[in-house]
Amino acid sequence: MVVPSSFAAGAGDPPPIPAARLGSAHSPVRPLLLWVRTGTAQVRLDSGPVLRLRAGEGAWIPAEGWAERAIVTEPGTVAFPLWPHAGVGSWGLSELTRFDVPGGWQDWLIQLFNLQVTPFNGRGYSPEAIEELLRRPGSRSTAPVGAGRIPSSERSAAATMPRALGARAVAEELIRDPALDLTVEQWAVRVLCGARTLRRDFLADTGLTFEQWRLLCRLGAAVELLAAGYDVDQVAARVGFASRNGLTRAFKGRFGLTPHEFGRQLSAGPGVGGLTQRATAARQTDDLIRMMRRTDTPTAPEMLPAASTPSHANEIHVLSWMYRGSGYLDIGNQRYERERGAATWIPAEVEHVTGLRENSVSLPLGNASTADLQLTVPLQVRFSPAWDDYLMFCSISARSGLRPDDHNPRRILDLFAEQVAAQRALSLPMPTDPRARAVALECLRHIGGPGGTRDGDVGAEIHRVFRDETGMTLGRWRYAARMRIARDLLAGGAPPSAVARRTGYAHLSTFSAAFSRFHGLSPRDFQQRESEPSQ
Repeated sequence: MVVPSSFAAGAGDPPPIPAARLGSAHSPVRPLLLWVRTGTAQVRLDSGPVLRLRAGEGAWIPAEGWAERAIVTEPGTVAFPLWPHAGVGSWGLSELTRFDVPGGWQDWLIQLFNLQVTPFNGRGYSPEAIEELLRRPGSRSTAPVGAGRIPSSERSAAATMPRALGARAVAEELIRDPALDLTVEQWAVRVLCGARTLRRDFLADTGLTFEQWRLLCRLGAAVELLAAGYDVDQVAARVGFASRNGLTRAFKGRFGLTPHEFGRQLSAGPGVGGLTQRATAARQTDDLIRMMRRTDTPTAPEMLPAASTPSHANEIHVLSWMYRGSGYLDIGNQRYERERGAATWIPAEVEHVTGLRENSVSLPLGNASTADLQLTVPLQVRFSPAWDDYLMFCSISARSGLRPDDHNPRRILDLFAEQVAAQRALSLPMPTDPRARAVALECLRHIGGPGGTRDGDVGAEIHRVFRDETGMTLGRWRYAARMRIARDLLAGGAPPSAVARRTGYAHLSTFSAAFSRFHGLSPRDFQQRESEPSQ
């Protein structure tokens, strides 16, 4: 089944890609890999010489040895910043290093960016299998951990995420890279709040001090990497422990067994599927470092594996774009298909699973609050390949600090609305007169939402043009547009009540009567007919 409101290929040309910059204040304290897909970028460390990168080139920027880092991209440039875990710096390259990226590696790097900024799991690994293994008799301990005791209810579950904005931003960054070793005071500066506030929010929202929460985060990451086959020394460095002994003490204090014993128990226990997102990203970074160290042309990675998110709900609407291949969105028992080029708004506060099939890549384009966008079912448009570079730039701007000085997160909302209007126009008779066409597109942008042009706002000449060029009055044309959009939503599986709201009807009965008059059958009868297999 296609996602509701799935329209034909996108019309129009993308906007120009502006210049962007990334400074030290907007980037984590860890190694950075910058890859230029198209255009030109410049890298400067402290007051040293500028390293200029062209399309197909990358640079490894170490975490240590510099005070200031500045990255600037020229107009028309798409450059991906990738942050390997901080522990990589202890065994990766120690100097600013330029390298070439072979063509076969490029989509792999785009997917690596996706894995770092979304909750995808690379190979369908089930964290519950590890938790179950750790719940076995003899695998628990009530020994103190960190600055205090962790409640037994927290011992086998992942650390609860704080709700307060500043604390949640810190928690999300630590989940991405638990080896980051900033103090509470340093974190407070980064998220623009007070240190006392940050400590209070962690304790109030999670029941744990900041230090206890970070320790749980590090131990959870250690479990994933140990399950992926990394040795204890490697895991200790990657998750933020100063030594193997420190990890061993903390691990045994929480789980009642050493990391080495856990590895033996894991190998003797039930299978756990594949790798988690963190372990997948770690393996891919290992491959990348090996690629940069080699002088010959390395073999391109194997095809991209299928991936999926755990079942979860977002507090905001999330716009996800299929750059390559295909995927799906599961909500309840409903599966919505996502094809190449499709950009899908995933509704807030709806439990869902997002999946990618083999050799497929998706990217998040941006977010919208429930105040900015009224959405209860998925909404989708399709962009042509001509938009690829611009949409990648939107994704990078939305999920990293590399962005234009005048970056506006709401811009993606406007772009989506423009694309919706252009694609809705393909299924309707449109006036050719420029003034009347502008009115029509404005109506299509705002169907079901606030704003838009009312009949009384339009002069008599525009009304006459609508009658002459479409065969309908403006009011009748707007009614036809609403009914055709309603038909698409219903055909996609959206419930009639949600379609009524989406097309601007306050009451389901009013919508049903209007739909029946236009299409000759009720919304439910239409949906039933569409779901029947064709003969």
